[in-house]
Amino acid sequence: MAHRLFEGKEHAASYWKYRISPSDHLIQQVLDFLEKQKGRPFDLAVDVGCGSGQGTVLLAGHFASVVGTDVSPAQLDVALEHAKGPNITYRQCFAEELPFGDGSVDLVTAMSAFHWFDRPRFLQEAHRVLKPRGCLALLNYTMDMELSFPDCCSHTLNQVCKEFYAALRPYRSPHLGPNSVELYRQAYDSLPYPDKEWHECVWVRRAMPLSSYMGMLESFSSYQALLRENPQEANRLSKDINQRLLSVMKETSAETEVEVGVKYFCLLACKPQED
Repeated sequence: MAHRLFEGKEHAASYWKYRISPSDHLIQQVLDFLEKQKGRPFDLAVDVGCGSGQGTVLLAGHFASVVGTDVSPAQLDVALEHAKGPNITYRQCFAEELPFGDGSVDLVTAMSAFHWFDRPRFLQEAHRVLKPRGCLALLNYTMDMELSFPDCCSHTLNQVCKEFYAALRPYRSPHLGPNSVELYRQAYDSLPYPDKEWHECVWVRRAMPLSSYMGMLESFSSYQALLRENPQEANRLSKDINQRLLSVMKETSAETEVEVGVKYFCLLACKPQED
């Protein structure tokens, strides 16, 4: 059974507000792979575990129709608020039970969601709905983000960040294992498709207020687990890290902009013409 998290209304809203979506460059890598394998035109893309829809909207300009699916009504409500374009729709369903016919989808994506699915069942379902030569793209990023600020020692700044990540590690879901990259690599190795690619260390950088960086970290499942178990400790930890980062930056306002670098990786695979 898939793991159901991130379903509260406030948590869903924080996804849209804080999470760093894939860059245009990373999306273009997915589209280039699809074009190389299948050719144009692109008819239907399905973004599974779409959450609040940041990734879904990035596909809309390239497909006749894009459907985002998620198990959470709250996430889909937020996605609908930000849906851009008449070719975007959303459906509530399980990742392992997609409401699409056999061989009907050009591209199946899961952006920072695959690790929460019943992974073998989802891969079987993706195979079912993909057209021959249709493609699967699984994208995610690692926790080792890089923070930078002008005239500030990046090493010192990121040591503080690493302490935050280390404090949250005991609250990481056992379903995820110790390392997300390894989990996706296992999926890559398990796919019996001859045409597949693995891309690692694709950096996406965004300028944002320090408060948004903290908001992003607080939206992570490990922080939310700590928050449920010990709200006082979660709040203390967050405030302490925030103050220490400001101290290193020699700033007083959490609205001061920093640059956040997120390291994405992705699995691209093409369903063969004949099973």
